[in-house]
Amino acid sequence: MMCRTRALHGLAVALAVFCGLFVVTPGELTAADDKPRPPNIVFLFCDDLAYQAVSAYGDGRKLLDTPNMDRLAKEGMLFERCLVTNSICGPSRATILTGKYSHKNGFYNNTNSRFDGSQQTFPKLLQAAGYSTAMIGKWHLVSDPTGFDYWHILPGQGLYYNPPMIKNGEKVDHQGYTTDIITDLSIEWLEGRDKSKPFLLMSQHKAPHREWSPALRHLGWDNDRVYPEPATLFDDYSGRSKAVSDHDMGLDRTFTDLDAKFRPAPNLTPEQLAEWNKYYEPRNEAFQKANLTGRDLVRWRYNRYMHDYLGCVKAVDENVGRLLDYLDKNDLADNTLVILTSDQGFYLGEHGWFDKRWIFEESVRSPLLARWPGVTKPGSVNNNLVSLLDFAETFLDVAGLDVPADMQGRSLVPLLKGNTPEDWRKSLYYHYYEYPVPHRVRPHYGVITDRYKLIHYYKPDVDDWELLDREKDPHETKSFYNDPAYADVRQELHAEVERLRTEVDEGEPPREAYGNRPFDFDPSQPNPPANKKGKKKSTD
Repeated sequence: MMCRTRALHGLAVALAVFCGLFVVTPGELTAADDKPRPPNIVFLFCDDLAYQAVSAYGDGRKLLDTPNMDRLAKEGMLFERCLVTNSICGPSRATILTGKYSHKNGFYNNTNSRFDGSQQTFPKLLQAAGYSTAMIGKWHLVSDPTGFDYWHILPGQGLYYNPPMIKNGEKVDHQGYTTDIITDLSIEWLEGRDKSKPFLLMSQHKAPHREWSPALRHLGWDNDRVYPEPATLFDDYSGRSKAVSDHDMGLDRTFTDLDAKFRPAPNLTPEQLAEWNKYYEPRNEAFQKANLTGRDLVRWRYNRYMHDYLGCVKAVDENVGRLLDYLDKNDLADNTLVILTSDQGFYLGEHGWFDKRWIFEESVRSPLLARWPGVTKPGSVNNNLVSLLDFAETFLDVAGLDVPADMQGRSLVPLLKGNTPEDWRKSLYYHYYEYPVPHRVRPHYGVITDRYKLIHYYKPDVDDWELLDREKDPHETKSFYNDPAYADVRQELHAEVERLRTEVDEGEPPREAYGNRPFDFDPSQPNPPANKKGKKKSTD
């Protein structure tokens, strides 16, 4: 009977191949005793994690030690240039799930996009092939998750303290710090999962998203350190497009009371609030007495920002260690691919900014660390242009599944094995859409190569091109577009961006991609509305 069943199964597979179809029956990946078990996949995802905050990347400011993230680099591979295709939270998540650009998966921005959960995603394909699948933490795609046996998510942006969450459609309340809770839930799911199957765990943190509220145990963690300043903290954007200078994401103009911790984090218990106030209140009083203005005010905000943001990253690092320790203690590490990354990069004062959105390096470049024992050489570094666009294809390839032809990235498996295909990409297409809120960053698209970026800012009141040369100007403060010496480079990049637009099948973006709310900031005001209590709510 067993032989007959296997014969019928083989006939079904043969017919599927003959018809040009990809068919995997549930449980197929675990049913055959003569095949090695497919690898498990643990996807550790952060929101707004800057590579500058991960010590394995060696930022010159030495902002923070992240020993547990660094462990992944030591035991696996560090990717130097993992780039995003649309530097903003929701769109990056949609790209990861689908392996497609925003204009193909339909999720352009955080303002009014909604993820179509009926479309093809890599978790659905893994689930259909016999993987147990779980999504825990920040989802941020409006619609409910699909393709997961278990999901336990933050509604919207979520809260840093005592967060309400949604467990398989039912609201549940939690007590504690959200970064810790997400890891608790991830380990709890690993404990109770169906151990006869390989698994996909997507453990996705809110941290270190704005407004950067640290765990209470990390208040004062840096002993009031005065942080080294980035070279471009006081960038004046001279010689650049209006699109670059006319923004609303600067430490000089956009820092709210919640950012500055003049207001406590939402949802604290009375006991937590007392501990919060014990740290912040005396420092806030000293700030008020100092009556800082101009560059001194920006420096104060920068240092407050670094304490809070890096404190959030510190908690993430601790929890990365907890999850890695669980894999080790339960004999799961050797057959598990662990990926740690972020939905995009983040500014830590460069150009006077926080946030992301731009095609510039700190925004478009995400940290990416991968550990795959027995496959990826420990301590290896990869310098190829890779992207969040490649993750879906990678996970399917790791599981031994076919990659659908309509996905637009490429599997990273050859790179993880130490091999670079001869036809690996030399350039990447980028397109950001959301405008005017929340940060007045103009829509722009462009091409990114190892050295250059060609950028077109368009709509509603600009039509400018810029050319950046990271070799000559690593801080990206100058446009070489009108420099006669760059005439040939400019021509080549124009041809390349048009080639890529055709390759990715990009047409005109829909009008609704630009947002639908008014922008009320006047940069000529000495005290812009963004600094007044209760005037502005973050919707990043």
